[in-house]
Amino acid sequence: MPIESGSCASARQAKQKRKSHSLSIRRTNSSEQERAGLQRDMLEGQDSKLPSSVRNTLLELFGQIEREFENLYIENLELRREIDTLNERLAGEGQTIDGAELSKGQLKTKASHSTSQLSQKLKTTYKASTSKIVSSFKTTTSRAICQLVKEYVGHRDGIWDVSVAKTQPVVLGTASADHTALLWSIETGKCLVKYVGHVGSVNSIKFHPTEQVALTASGDQTAHIWRYMVQLPTPQPTADCNQMSGEDEVEISDKDEPDGDGDGSSDCPPVRAPLTSLKSHQGVVIAADWLVGGKQAVTASWDRTANLYDVETSELVHSLTGHDQELTHCCTHPTQRLVVTSSRDTTFRLWDFRDPSIHSVNVFQGHTDTVTSAVFTVGDNVVSGSDDRTVKVWDLKNMRSPIATIRTDSAVNRINVCVGQRIIALPHDNRQVRLFDMSGVRLARLPRSNRQGHRRMVCCSAWCEDHPICNLFTCGFDRQAIGWNINIPALLQEK
Repeated sequence: MPIESGSCASARQAKQKRKSHSLSIRRTNSSEQERAGLQRDMLEGQDSKLPSSVRNTLLELFGQIEREFENLYIENLELRREIDTLNERLAGEGQTIDGAELSKGQLKTKASHSTSQLSQKLKTTYKASTSKIVSSFKTTTSRAICQLVKEYVGHRDGIWDVSVAKTQPVVLGTASADHTALLWSIETGKCLVKYVGHVGSVNSIKFHPTEQVALTASGDQTAHIWRYMVQLPTPQPTADCNQMSGEDEVEISDKDEPDGDGDGSSDCPPVRAPLTSLKSHQGVVIAADWLVGGKQAVTASWDRTANLYDVETSELVHSLTGHDQELTHCCTHPTQRLVVTSSRDTTFRLWDFRDPSIHSVNVFQGHTDTVTSAVFTVGDNVVSGSDDRTVKVWDLKNMRSPIATIRTDSAVNRINVCVGQRIIALPHDNRQVRLFDMSGVRLARLPRSNRQGHRRMVCCSAWCEDHPICNLFTCGFDRQAIGWNINIPALLQEK
């Protein structure tokens, strides 16, 4: 009777193990339908608000996940048996294999492969057929490209809005829940003017396109138009704000927030009364903006309407109705008589005033939660952000589906677009500020640590493309606004 060599015996043993592994997988697959049917029967007896089609889809996905982990478990057992066999064979030769290390390396490779397969299956299942979905979890861009330059501290409550003047001298404006709006020197961070005419939270601030005039919207159900006169102070050398230490994600307690009581904002020359008060709303005025030319202004309110006013006479020209819930924002086109309003009813609407006799309206339905803002870009695009954690880019000529969708991990607040470079700044509830291009590719995340960045929800962002020092500003509920220098050429090159 012939005697098998050691190598032949090992080959036969490995073949038997593979056959056993194959049978185990076959048994797993054969019981799939039975297990799925049993789980469906169990779910049918439970109360659920999910549609049956959604429940069946979830059940199928969970079944796939379970099968993947079963296969991983079987492969794990087989690997351990192989390690034990090798150790037995080598023990007689005075050699040993560190089973823990070998198992760890091989298991890590196989687990990584199986996890990759599972991830690909899930991505395929959820792939959208009508829009380009882009992941927002790209490695953070180098901090050298996005540097904090200046902090503007002086408000005594959260800051809802930030804006940059369009005329000389270029100043920064902030609107706060402390019932005031402040104007700042961008270079020095010094408060220049304090507007105290409102008796409610100041929710929005926008500058006139050609004059030193500001438009503010307030919780006192009014919008005010007021004039300011500023003289910029001489810039003084300041400490470098770009030195960072510690981890990138450090939690900070409320006691570390800037204290508005200890700075010089109380020394700002006040403006106490408006040139014009716009009074037609029956609820909080959440936002306001100038139409191109600056002769008309539009306001958005929690009373579910937007109003168009003649600035010189303060008369109501149009009341824009149609939203089913409170409005959250309004924005005007930089070169055309177009207005876009967003609402908690998950829609935003485009209003066309180019023909004085007709103001047509188009409704965009693409979000599943409150649309927090919608803004124009140069051309025929609108960008909308929502509490559903998405940002969508739309073509005004085709409103049926977005041309790009950005998915994030937190609700998105008032966005702003760098028109010249077509870069979108996204402020988030989770204190992050991310930059994307118009095609949905993530470019950068602004630095945030225990020494710089926002410590609470970031409410708004505003670009100032022509400023040599700061070209992006953000504000948040930590009572401060921040000026950033974004090296756009380097940012786009890294893309």
